[in-house]
Amino acid sequence: MPRILRTTLPDGYFHVTARGVEQRAIYLDREDCRSFLDLFASAVRRHGWDVYAFCLMGNHYHLVIEATRAELSGGVQRLNGVYAQRFNRRHGRWGHLFGGRFASWVIETDEHLYDACRYVLDNPVRAGLCERPEEWPWSSSRWGRRPA
Repeated sequence: MPRILRTTLPDGYFHVTARGVEQRAIYLDREDCRSFLDLFASAVRRHGWDVYAFCLMGNHYHLVIEATRAELSGGVQRLNGVYAQRFNRRHGRWGHLFGGRFASWVIETDEHLYDACRYVLDNPVRAGLCERPEEWPWSSSRWGRRPA
């Protein structure tokens, strides 16, 4: 089945994720996570995104954002591209860091938005990396109130 063209997506809320090529790590240490978060903050400002949740995992990340379709696509492409260049330069490697294009799902209802945020914030708990979402240092659960 062919992918849905991003140009057919509406403006609105999105759950976005991107994985490392061959499911390899895209963050090797705290400096990599900080570098990604700095670029993410820059993308939020530059592209006018509203952030509802985010979580960095070892080999992928999740974002729940509100954006126009054009700003979503251009912003995530730039975020992934610049981060990959920094990562490769820092770690003396070359080639693709991310496996394929980023994935995005349209969030159409308040309930779906709530569920997507909860899913993203609970990701490290499901992976056995911590007991509670607010313990994970690389997610928005540390900076905001977690949905009940």
